[in-house]
Amino acid sequence: MRILIIEDEPKTAEYLHQGLTENRYVVDCAASGTDGIWLVRQHNYDLVVLDVNLPGLNGWEVLRQIRQFGHTRVMMLTARGRLEDKVKGLDLGADDYLVKPFEFPEFLARVRSLLRRSEQIPVSDVLKVADLELDAGRHRAWRGTQRIDLTAKEFALLHLLMRRTGEVLSRTQIISLVWDMNFDCDTNVVEVSIRRLRAKVDEPFATKLIHTLRGVGYVLEERP
Repeated sequence: MRILIIEDEPKTAEYLHQGLTENRYVVDCAASGTDGIWLVRQHNYDLVVLDVNLPGLNGWEVLRQIRQFGHTRVMMLTARGRLEDKVKGLDLGADDYLVKPFEFPEFLARVRSLLRRSEQIPVSDVLKVADLELDAGRHRAWRGTQRIDLTAKEFALLHLLMRRTGEVLSRTQIISLVWDMNFDCDTNVVEVSIRRLRAKVDEPFATKLIHTLRGVGYVLEERP
């Protein structure tokens, strides 16, 4: 299970990191709302532990953004214990709200409870944008009724673009998420792969779904 802690107080973050690691969870930490959002977009977390009082983006805004693009469980962890704060957090989509100071055994029990609930949520392996459909479980793709044969990397690239439909992804993001963080960024592998993917996904069809924003990156979306 992978957990992200978004907490700007170093001692609290270290305390939680150590305790969760000792209980065999994989733990990442972010000290600001902006860094936390970036990590959530890069990785699939089973749980986000989120402080409210953060530099830059506060916890409320971070929660709003998390809920815009995913269903990751979120536990608010904050010194703001007023009833109206708890109600606000839960109304914005938090799954739990724990007030500081707290005892670690209670925190750990709440983590286990949230993760059990996450395991019960069925996750669809099928993504669809317009008439383009991708079945990750069976490693297949279709455009309408036509089957599209893809290499492993083409499939991974299409899966990324469809998971992040409507979001512009830079070359660097694509390389780090489809290839490797240490892959040679000077290579034209992204451009070549996008061109090959377009030849299979877009060129035989009237409606184009993969678009280039020059100097910015690539986006897959249905446009009027």
